[in-house]
Amino acid sequence: MSGLVLARRVLRNVFGFDAFRPGQEEIVEAVLAGAPVLAVMPTGSGKSLCYQLPALVGEGLTLVVSPLIALMRDQVGQLRALGVAAATLNSMTDEAEVRETWSQIRAGALKLLFLSPERLALGGLVEALSRANVRRVAVDEAHCICEWGHDFRPEYRMIRQSVENLGGPQVIAFTATADKAMRAEIAERLFDSQPKVFVHSFDRPNISLAFAPKDQPRKQLRAFLLPRRGQSGIVYCASRARAETLADEFAAQGLETVVYHAGLDTARRNAHQDRFLSEDGVVAFATVAFGMGVNKPDVRFVAHADMPSSIEAYYQEIGRAGRDGLPAEAFTLYGVEDMALRRRQIDEKDIADERRRFEHQRFSALAALCEASSCRRQILLAHFNEQADACGRCDVCLGQVALRDGTIEAQKALSAVARTGQRFGAGYLCNLLMGVNSEALERNGHAALKTFGVGAGRSRSQWASTFRQLFAAGALKAASAEHGGFALTEKGEAILFGREKFVLREDPPRRETEKTARAARTEVIDKAEGAVFEALRKLRRELAQDQGIAAYMVFADRTLLEMAAKRPATIAEMRAIHGVGERKAALYGQVFLKAIAQAQA
Repeated sequence: MSGLVLARRVLRNVFGFDAFRPGQEEIVEAVLAGAPVLAVMPTGSGKSLCYQLPALVGEGLTLVVSPLIALMRDQVGQLRALGVAAATLNSMTDEAEVRETWSQIRAGALKLLFLSPERLALGGLVEALSRANVRRVAVDEAHCICEWGHDFRPEYRMIRQSVENLGGPQVIAFTATADKAMRAEIAERLFDSQPKVFVHSFDRPNISLAFAPKDQPRKQLRAFLLPRRGQSGIVYCASRARAETLADEFAAQGLETVVYHAGLDTARRNAHQDRFLSEDGVVAFATVAFGMGVNKPDVRFVAHADMPSSIEAYYQEIGRAGRDGLPAEAFTLYGVEDMALRRRQIDEKDIADERRRFEHQRFSALAALCEASSCRRQILLAHFNEQADACGRCDVCLGQVALRDGTIEAQKALSAVARTGQRFGAGYLCNLLMGVNSEALERNGHAALKTFGVGAGRSRSQWASTFRQLFAAGALKAASAEHGGFALTEKGEAILFGREKFVLREDPPRRETEKTARAARTEVIDKAEGAVFEALRKLRRELAQDQGIAAYMVFADRTLLEMAAKRPATIAEMRAIHGVGERKAALYGQVFLKAIAQAQA
């Protein structure tokens, strides 16, 4: 029997999947053929299966190098729930489990061993593993090896030496974010020969994209979050204090919340992450420290309370939503203060000028996505050199953004910056343009300028939006890291003196209601009978609590929805449901069949 035929059988019997997802089969075939492989696949496309499945088909041990303990624990838990011999060695593994793991390794029974790059580099471990028939090393989140990447981990640079010390087993690497330059760096630093490279679409069509400029951001967040009560989600915040404050505020409004950031002690941080992963309907308010360890399939939304740091970071963070393939949402708030902060952080880094220019370019790409005048999905994918049709689902495609020639307004705003000495911020300049006098304007003599009152026909929010868009477009820059304010750039001067046009977007207020949020949820839940689905969710929660595992490790939402829709009445019919393999059918089949029958009675 060929390796691929056996792989398909294991796919059905162990994982409960009738077919590979797009792109998986060709990668699995290359891995089984023994080729070095570098695969770039979007988050949620099933890249972990591309190293898990070959490990079960072939002989020997597969080492999986993964960046976070929580991610390793999660994957080991899911594999063990499927009856797969998997383990992890990390700082949180107790002595009894360490002894059991080494016993399995010596017996040749362990199929997958998860390690951090730091653990792999520890003295003595590689020597011990060199006698364990290691057939391949799978490197997850391989972009961490790239010095200019957004998740650089210097320990990843040590993996190649460890592989050589293991005798040179097959190396396969996976990442969700790597452009052409990053792929070249991964290939150079990780492999001793040119790997077979697979680059699949970066598109996550099940995630709808929406952005909104900050205008009473607490109120905007409430309008988004409260109608989604009962859904699992993540809210990314720019600071620890903001994450804490928002988590407390929304807990008081009835949401199940946890907070996560690097300032929490390890026990509390792990407890909060475990609760988020194991329970339904929990919202995590977090800094970017809540990162690659999130492998929960049923996250229905990712919101950014503050602007992300780069377009790559944004893509990685929203990719934590909708991993089950069901509809999910990404909602991002941004403001000129966010943009100024991000640019200042880049300017203040102790890095070479070339690297600084690169980081400014990456941030400018994100700013352009925020201020998009065409389909956001097209702009996002174009950043990764991928073409796509308009998605029809983002806020721009849905007609929530209007565009027009805004050159005159831009020139008025830029003139206000120039005539006041290029040192004042948006609030001061808005007063000047609207003709709203103040003590500061009088003191500086600016009430006598020709620009005083030239913009009286527009509102404060409209002028603030114009300054924000000019800043995002690179026509304005921060005048001072210490005091803020705006100064003109070459592009700004070109617009001011008529050498360039400027397109202005007018953002209508975002009206989020319980009805519209519920309409989004019906895409997921109303496909099946609600009563049956909720009964199955309740049973799943009880079973998970009894076993001390995450709810989705019993069955994912997608599996429960299919059960509720098809109403299997026998184990054979249950086995035909997506995600029900032999072990789960044996463990849970009868009890779920009984719950389905009772819910219909």
